Amino acid sequence: MNTERYSRQIMLAEFGLEGQSKLRESKVLVVGAGGLGVPVLTYLNAMGVGTLGIVEADEVSQSNLHRQVLYSADEVGQLKVAMALKKLKRQNTDTILRPYNTFLTLENALAIISEFDIVVDATDNFPTRYLINDACVILKKPFVYGALHGFEGQVSVFNYKGGPTYRCLFPKMPSAFEVPNCNEHGVLGVIPGIVGNFQALEVVKVLTGLGEVLSGKLLLFNGLNQSFQKIKFGLIPSNLAIDELQKDYGFDCTTDENSIQATEFQNLLKTEDLQAIDVRTIGEFEEFHLKHTKNLPLETLESWKDSLHFDRAVYLLCETGMRSLEAQAKLQAYRPKATLINVDGGLYNLRTNVAKY
Repeated sequence: MNTERYSRQIMLAEFGLEGQSKLRESKVLVVGAGGLGVPVLTYLNAMGVGTLGIVEADEVSQSNLHRQVLYSADEVGQLKVAMALKKLKRQNTDTILRPYNTFLTLENALAIISEFDIVVDATDNFPTRYLINDACVILKKPFVYGALHGFEGQVSVFNYKGGPTYRCLFPKMPSAFEVPNCNEHGVLGVIPGIVGNFQALEVVKVLTGLGEVLSGKLLLFNGLNQSFQKIKFGLIPSNLAIDELQKDYGFDCTTDENSIQATEFQNLLKTEDLQAIDVRTIGEFEEFHLKHTKNLPLETLESWKDSLHFDRAVYLLCETGMRSLEAQAKLQAYRPKATLINVDGGLYNLRTNVAKY
C-alpha cells in the first residue's frame, strides 16, 4: 500500500491505517457513470478502494458535459465506461477496475452484484432502483442511494445490517407522472457532484465503520438555500423476505391496447409506415433519435396537436415513457376517439433490452 498517497486520511485518528486497509480490501459496484456516478467513482478511486465495478452502457453526449465532469467535449459519442476506465486508471493505478458495458437488467443483476460488497445506485430511473434493491436484499448487500431533482438531492443507505430497504421508504413504484428524472425537468450541474460526494462518504462509512451511517434516514438537500433535512423511516420486515426477482421492473404504465413495448415498436418502425412522434426536446432528439420518428416536443403540444392525422394511429415516444404518456393523456382528452399508443419504457427500454439500437 502506498501510505504516502493516503497519508492525510490515515493520520485521522478515527480512520487510521485500519480504515485504509479496509478500503483496499473492499469491492464497490457503481451502477451508472453519469452525474452521480462520476463523483462517486472519482473519489472512491482516489481514496484507495481496492476494486471498483462500473455498470454503464450509455455514450457521452453534449448534454452530459455540464455535470459529468469526468468527460470532455472530444469524447462525445464514446462509451462512458471506456472513457471512465481510461481516466480512473490514470488517476490511481492501484485500483482494480471492472467495467461492465451493459445496463443492469433482470438477467444480469444477481450475477454482477454478487461479486461486490456494496452497491451504489447512481442511476436516474425507478425500475433500476427497485431491481437493485431486490437483488441486494436477496444477496444481503447494502446499497447507497442517491437521487436528483432540479436543485435538490436525496441520499440514504438501504439494507444495511438488516435495516430498512428501498421498498420500506418507497413501497410502490411511482406512476409515469410522478417524480420525473433530469431528462424530464433538468438539474443544475453542481448538484450531482454534491449528492454524489455524499454517496461516496456513505460508502466509506459503511466499509470502515466510521461515523453514523444513513440507515433508516433519508437526507434531503436543497441547493437553493443550502438546507438539510433528515427523515426517519422504519423497517417493514416483509421487505426483507424477497427471495427472487420480479418478472418485470417496467414503469407503472398502461399495458393495454393503448401501449406497446419499445422493442416491438422498433420492429414495427422497420416494417410499417407509422405516425411516430418523439416528444422529447429538440436537443435530445438531435443527439439521438430512431429513424422515421418526428420530433414534436411535449412542451409545445398545443401548437402541433392539430397537425396530427387522427384518422391513423399515433405512436408516442420519449426517453422513459413518462412524457409520452403525458402527451397521450392530453391528446386523448382533445380527441377522445383517436388511437393513441404510448411506447412503454421509451428509448431507455430499448437500451436495456437490445445491444445496439
